[in-house]
Amino acid sequence: MMQTHRRFARKVILSSIACLFTLSGSAWADERGDLEQLRATTMSLIEALVDSGVLPREKADKLIRDAEEKARKRLAESPPAPAAELGKDGKRVVRVAYVPESMKLEIRDQVRQEVLAQAKSERWGDPGALPSWLDRFQFEGDIRVRNETLQLDKGNTGTGGANIGGGNMTRGADLAYTDNSTLANLTAAGLNPQDDSNRWRLRARFGFNAKVAEGVSAGFRIATGNTAKGPTSTNQTQGQNLNKYSVVLDRGYLTLSPTPWLSLTGGRFANPFFSTDLVWAEDLNFEGIALKLTPRVSPTLGAFASAGWFPLRTDDGVSNAMARNITAVQAGLDWTLSSNLAFKAAASLYQYNGMEGQLESDARYNLGNPVSDYGKRYEYSSAMRQRGNTLFLVNAPFDDGLHGTAQPLYWGLASGFREFNLTGSLDIANFDPTHIILTGDFVKNLAFDRNKIEARTGTAISDGRNIGYLAKVLVGNPHIEHEGEWNASLTYRWLGSDAVLDAFTNSDFGLGGTNSKGFIIGLNYGIAKNTWISTRWMSSDLIDSMAPKVTGTSTAATKMSLDLLQVDLNAKF
Repeated sequence: MMQTHRRFARKVILSSIACLFTLSGSAWADERGDLEQLRATTMSLIEALVDSGVLPREKADKLIRDAEEKARKRLAESPPAPAAELGKDGKRVVRVAYVPESMKLEIRDQVRQEVLAQAKSERWGDPGALPSWLDRFQFEGDIRVRNETLQLDKGNTGTGGANIGGGNMTRGADLAYTDNSTLANLTAAGLNPQDDSNRWRLRARFGFNAKVAEGVSAGFRIATGNTAKGPTSTNQTQGQNLNKYSVVLDRGYLTLSPTPWLSLTGGRFANPFFSTDLVWAEDLNFEGIALKLTPRVSPTLGAFASAGWFPLRTDDGVSNAMARNITAVQAGLDWTLSSNLAFKAAASLYQYNGMEGQLESDARYNLGNPVSDYGKRYEYSSAMRQRGNTLFLVNAPFDDGLHGTAQPLYWGLASGFREFNLTGSLDIANFDPTHIILTGDFVKNLAFDRNKIEARTGTAISDGRNIGYLAKVLVGNPHIEHEGEWNASLTYRWLGSDAVLDAFTNSDFGLGGTNSKGFIIGLNYGIAKNTWISTRWMSSDLIDSMAPKVTGTSTAATKMSLDLLQVDLNAKF
């Protein structure tokens, strides 16, 4: 391979030098400066090749001598120069054939492309030559440093248990209780709804995509974060006494693609659905299997469909916990209406199986014994949930004579979830590279039924919402990749308490989860290649009280209003 490289280099250099020596003898005065500059560039190229070890010094000297000799022979064999022509001023006139500037540029580009192609194929500059299997890999990564300022309204409801929920129902369990708190001894869970805060956070991710064989690919990614803070974020909060951060497996999957329009993926992988963060958080990854079809109906119209099965919990033979999973289907169109107008829309159905809570009927599991972990068969785990869904206690308080009433409280979902979702976007590129992108999203939980909630929990409630919607306008560059590129956006978001499972929706707006409404203003600006600064301001309010309205009783409504400002420095590679 190196011999091929040297032969190619020798050919380029020899041709360049020969042309220089041939032309220099008859060049017009205005051209001579350009030729001298080209001669210097060629000699510098030779020296660089010698210094890098591609050409030995004696070989380089021989190339120059050969080129000089070849140039002399060409001059000797060329027709004799015509008799000198004298101008009116008596001076000799030298005529030189004109070479158009466009031709010069074309020749230069052709030579450059040939050299770059040769260098890429033969890995010039690497005497050891990288192994060929690296050609099958594409590496990717990103780093984000964030400052986050939270401002809470001073009129927000405090963390008293009776105000946040009390009784056996709540929509803010993590504001009122910890896993070890009791009805008699309520404690806050690390957040005072009336105190402001500021923190720095880091997100770092690195991975690759590999072509294993024709129609077979694999992917792998690691990221900061841990498994205890939920599935929607890989942020690492700074201020850990300079301690090291955890790294987790964020993705790992195999994809079979027998045709360009059909793929089957298994493992842990990126969101396979066209969606917004109204239903699925931006950083959420899925695990299980997903089938995708992307056939073209015409050059301007494409169809797409996705289906998947995603396990959330497997059968547990110890506590008899039921398996939980999601089955999902989506179908949509991707339509290029004109060179400046594109429309994309999809309809989806996400079915959650085995998620609903149930009052524990088995006395063994009703004890709430902290040692044996009884009571978790129907729990909606705090490690999974955010806040907003209507919850109820699935195990009753019990004094076992040893722990008093200090057994854990296990919260279960009051509603089932079968989410119907409509998502659409319109990309207007009349002012390209500036785009105007309009996005709309609507979701409704078809499984929300107050009568079924009463039968399941033993309590009738008169509030709770099962719909959500989002409207967003973005102006600017759709993706920030170069210095000076920008975009700005305005979003209105309204998400009812039980419209979606709160575990997987946006984890920032309203402190994450459902049961909130408000505005988001965003700005992104590129400061270098693949480097940009982004700012988001989010203002949210509760929709329904965190204390559900129990039919026939009077319960004070809760208040939670907050503003969140995020300033990020982002880089990707």
